Amino acid sequence: MSNLTRHDPLDDFFRGFFVRPVEFNDPASTPTVKLDIKEQDKQFVVHAELPGIKKEDIHVHVDGPIVSISAERKQEKEVREGERILRTERTFGKVSRSFQLGQEVDEAAAVARFTDGVLELTLPKKTAAQAKRLTIE
Repeated sequence: MSNLTRHDPLDDFFRGFFVRPVEFNDPASTPTVKLDIKEQDKQFVVHAELPGIKKEDIHVHVDGPIVSISAERKQEKEVREGERILRTERTFGKVSRSFQLGQEVDEAAAVARFTDGVLELTLPKKTAAQAKRLTIE
């Protein structure tokens, strides 16, 4: 007894045609800010990776429990005579990231440090206002 199989000639045509997926907005080329957020008893500690960015080009904004980090990596256009660029894989441009914490932050006591491409934010928690019971006159 023989086994019959159905053959579609289009299968051979399209096999291997899309070896690599085509992406117009390649996520690998889009700069992102990767975060680690830790909550401690009295503060939040945030580590944000910002490699290749200068400290002067980083901006942090705190509004209650919402924290926004923005930065810009500028492209260096220095090509010497006799040189030509063969490949560029580094990304340039503006990047931003916002996130909300579980409690409001005391902006006055917040501290930011930037070392070896990592931004460290120490964000103390704002003490919650105690509810006050009113006496009726």
